[in-house]
Formats: sequence, C-alpha cells, structure tokens
Amino acid sequence: MAAEATATIGKSVQIRGEVKGNEDLVVEGLVEGTITLSDSRLTVGPNARVQANVTARDVVVQGTLQGDAQAAGRVELRAGCHMTGDIRAARLSIEENAIFSGKVELNTTAAAEGERSAHGAHAAGSASPSAARVSSN
Repeated sequence: MAAEATATIGKSVQIRGEVKGNEDLVVEGLVEGTITLSDSRLTVGPNARVQANVTARDVVVQGTLQGDAQAAGRVELRAGCHMTGDIRAARLSIEENAIFSGKVELNTTAAAEGERSAHGAHAAGSASPSAARVSSN
C-alpha cells in the first residue's frame, strides 16, 4: 500500500465554507465552517486558527480549534493548543500545557468503522462540561 500524500492549507490561506477530502490534511492558516476527513487525519498546526466542526479518523490540535471534534480514532491535544468545543472520540490524549474547555464523550465502539456491537456495550467518558488547563509547576 503506497503512502498517501498530505495536503496543506498554508499560513496565508483563509477558507470559509466546507472542506472535504480523502487524504490527511494539515491546516496552517484559517478555516471557518466544517472539515470532513472521515478516513484521514486532520492536524491543526501550531499557528492555525480553525473555527469549524471537524470530523476525521484522527484529530491532532497544536494551534487553536473552536468547534466540536469527532474522531473514529484518537483526538490529541498537544502542548500549547487552545480548544473550545466538545470532543467525541474513541481515545483522547491531552498533553501538559494544553487548554481545553468543553465536554468529552469517549466511545470505544466508534473505533472500528462500521462495527456494530451485538451486545451494545460501550465505554463512555465524562459527559459533563469541564474546563481544564493542564500544566506543570
């Protein structure tokens, strides 16, 4: 299987509307609206500003994301990022010095695309509103 290319939205690029694709995407500029990459990874770069609801296989936030994030796999909030919005994912990683405000719902049955559980069992994370600033002293 050949490695797929990664698309990049540059620092000076501003997009308002809907972004859809089937390849990994790195946002370095401004995106307002929606981003849908169902089978791919979205990376919000360290200087990026994304004001959008995002859906992707995996979401990595290094910059600013204002909006909800939904991932079949993992959401990673990296050191120095600012995220305001709700997260729905199979896994969540929050590094020190990441700032997050919103609700989290972890659902391990969402990890396998198209998987249907005959037993209907799932693991749910905290569904209550929270604001967290992770930092070291």
